[in-house]
Amino acid sequence: MDAFDRFWQWATKPLESQLTIPAELHRAVMELAPEARRNRAAVNQAAASMLDPER
Repeated sequence: MDAFDRFWQWATKPLESQLTIPAELHRAVMELAPEARRNRAAVNQAAASMLDPER
């Protein structure tokens, strides 16, 4: 499962779900423009950049 799938699984979870994601992933995705959050490549690139700033 890539960062895009993890984020959207979390974002669309039922309210009673206790599913969590790392704060770094949330921060990376939320820094993107709303329309870019639906772009798999953009989300995965943002997540990778957050984990490895040299990228």
